[in-house]
Amino acid sequence: MEPTYTYLKKRYEFGKQCFFTDEGPVLLEDFKPNKKDFEDYIFQNPVSKETQYSSIQAEHSVNTTRAEFEDRGMNHVEGGWGKDINVQDAEQTLRYKKKIEKDEEYIRTILQLSHAMEHCILQNNAVNIYESYFQDAELSNLVEQTTSRTTNVYKDPCNIKRPITHLSWSADGGVRLAATHCNLEFQRASPELSTHSYIWEIENPNKPQMILTPAVPIVCLEYNPKDPHILSSGMFSGQVCFWDTRKGSDPIETSPMEVSHRDPVHNVLWINSKSGTEFFSASSDGQVKWWDNRKMNEPLETLILDVQKDETILLSRAYGASSLEYETTIPTRFMVGTENGFVIQGNRKGKTPQEKLAGVFKAHLGPVCSLQRNTAFVKNFLTVGDWTARIWSEDCKESSIMWTNFHRAMLTDGSWSPARYSVFYTTQTDGTLNVWDILQQQRKPTLSMKVCDDALRSLRVHENGQLVAVGNDKGNVYLVEFSGNLAVNNKNDKALLTAMFERESRREKILEAKMREFRLKCKVKPQDFTTFPGQQNEMGEKLDECQIAEREFFAAIEKKK
Repeated sequence: MEPTYTYLKKRYEFGKQCFFTDEGPVLLEDFKPNKKDFEDYIFQNPVSKETQYSSIQAEHSVNTTRAEFEDRGMNHVEGGWGKDINVQDAEQTLRYKKKIEKDEEYIRTILQLSHAMEHCILQNNAVNIYESYFQDAELSNLVEQTTSRTTNVYKDPCNIKRPITHLSWSADGGVRLAATHCNLEFQRASPELSTHSYIWEIENPNKPQMILTPAVPIVCLEYNPKDPHILSSGMFSGQVCFWDTRKGSDPIETSPMEVSHRDPVHNVLWINSKSGTEFFSASSDGQVKWWDNRKMNEPLETLILDVQKDETILLSRAYGASSLEYETTIPTRFMVGTENGFVIQGNRKGKTPQEKLAGVFKAHLGPVCSLQRNTAFVKNFLTVGDWTARIWSEDCKESSIMWTNFHRAMLTDGSWSPARYSVFYTTQTDGTLNVWDILQQQRKPTLSMKVCDDALRSLRVHENGQLVAVGNDKGNVYLVEFSGNLAVNNKNDKALLTAMFERESRREKILEAKMREFRLKCKVKPQDFTTFPGQQNEMGEKLDECQIAEREFFAAIEKKK
């Protein structure tokens, strides 16, 4: 039984009863058209216009059908054997095969199938499927297409623009880029110039992630490879300091002026130490200093770049440093590029100054702007200076093993690619970025890109090899992305590059031996130049008057020495 409830209400509470009747339409008002308004009517092309009065809604999530996977395996066992046959026993299976081959049913089956099989074999033998149709065709050289594009531009927020002097990628995958701004021209810097340098997040070119506010301009800045929050820097005043981005935009500690460099610090590099707190710096005052950021009141060690073989080390004879190189796989060795165009090979563990400055290379006519070892071949290093870039081997100190042609514009920086061993990059004062792949061609760059109209001053390659950051005189940093073939090593690249370096090194050694032999022949004793008319030379031939005069001239020079 369903429960029911009855609502009770009296009739008069409903109100007056309504009575409805049918009635036709009634005209309330009639507005007649005005004929004068027809003259003002203008015909227009029909225009479709939509109007949305409801609120716009969009679905922010999508439910997709979930795919369910499962793993299944199959145990395949060689079939055709009897239950009493052990497949692993070779002797037992051999006896079973011989038994089957003697069976009449087996022989009859083979005879029936042999006719069809023979027909297929004859068909296959009618055509040589291994025939090569293009044996005499000449193979064309395949040149990989390389591309480049500028992805981001990071501009100096200051009103008065300053040149970029150094760039450094962070150690946590290169998600941040540190750029230093400093005007190094002598007595050209305005006192109104800002001393700020910036740390950029590569995905956000609109605003720097952090502004570094030192007391004097920063010339160089380098990330710690073990801690992405720690940086070391060299200042325009010759001081060095280190930073911690977690503790603000001011330096944590700065070296005292009296123990620092006398000239601007052009390069600082971190050392592969156990503590991860040591770095060293090089300046144009001719000194290299080692530091520990836990104790910045004095350097750990100081080396004067005096290459004269003398017991007395003089700072006045030292070569000013313009670039610095350090390879973590060789922790005790380093290289310094000087303003005189020399590359000095150093060994920190040397006992005497001569052992610490082991070798000298005459690299360029002017300052060595860049110096870097190859990632895979540490015996070979790249130098950039004046109008050319050179590749050297530690075994050949008299000349480089490879070099580029002289450019119309001066080169300012260069770097090897950390991903592809045969590729290196160079920048020029006309705003051009060159990409060289020595396995493809050596006479001209593989790719040249006009980045901007101003001079490019600094270059740094990302660890993945595809991104390159370059800075110019106007304080702009350009992030350039290259195609993938410039960042991936092919299968035989390392072997081909090894053979190329060994061949060029062997050639230079042969030339050096020939030059030494020639110089020894030229070192003739003074009495050997003294000749008289009618005298004969070593071959028994009579000397003419010109040869006699030449020998007398050299004899006179030797007497004056």
